Amino acid sequence: MSNENIKLGILLFFLGFMGVLSTAPLMPQLLAMQSAPLPMSVEMIQIISVVQSSVLLLLMVWLGLVFSKKVGLKSPVILALIRSENVYKELKPQLLPALIGGIIGGILILSIFASLSNYLPPDFLSASKKLITPWYTKILYGGITEELLIRWGLMSFLVWGIYRLTQKDASSIRSYNYVIAIIISALIFGLGHLPAAFALSPEITITLIIYIILSNAVFGFIAGYLYWKHGLECAIGGHMIAHLIMIIGSALI
Repeated sequence: MSNENIKLGILLFFLGFMGVLSTAPLMPQLLAMQSAPLPMSVEMIQIISVVQSSVLLLLMVWLGLVFSKKVGLKSPVILALIRSENVYKELKPQLLPALIGGIIGGILILSIFASLSNYLPPDFLSASKKLITPWYTKILYGGITEELLIRWGLMSFLVWGIYRLTQKDASSIRSYNYVIAIIISALIFGLGHLPAAFALSPEITITLIIYIILSNAVFGFIAGYLYWKHGLECAIGGHMIAHLIMIIGSALI
């Protein structure tokens, strides 16, 4: 692995690790909602959670480093920073797509909740209101860490895997490889939120499952497109903006 890739990996892991650390305040709230006795102290559970998340983050950063270049996916702004090049030149084309994608994504997620909220379990709605997720956790973990896990690591690997299964070596990568990878990674992103939702509600309904998967996957489609067409930082920016739209929208509602 080149020196540039090592620097890129270290920087990406550091950015994602800030998001991992930002989730620590959530753990006592989630554990307090559990009726069963805890097997160990809250502090120890927090440490184990951070370690597990960090190992997963490290794996996904590595996957992204290995496979993103193979399929033409990139992180142009951070690479420009490492190379001491013009960062703004790489950032400028990403700003408007990130803004548009974030606004559309945030509005879509709010709309899905508004459409399905009357059909969701009351315990889930009540627990969701009590669970206070700090704004910085939404921005850092949601915006940065999740994009490194799902887009940079998982989606990059999926594009490469689909390409190897469906095309000959050295042939140009066709668009459907990216589209399928975007869909699969977005659905996995949605499924990955189910355990947290189930922890908030003793009643598991089809509507709850559909809501969790759909509300998270819908932005996954947008973020995957932004990553494909504009770069990792565009997906990160769009994800951050989507969370800001949801914070503002929830406050207004």
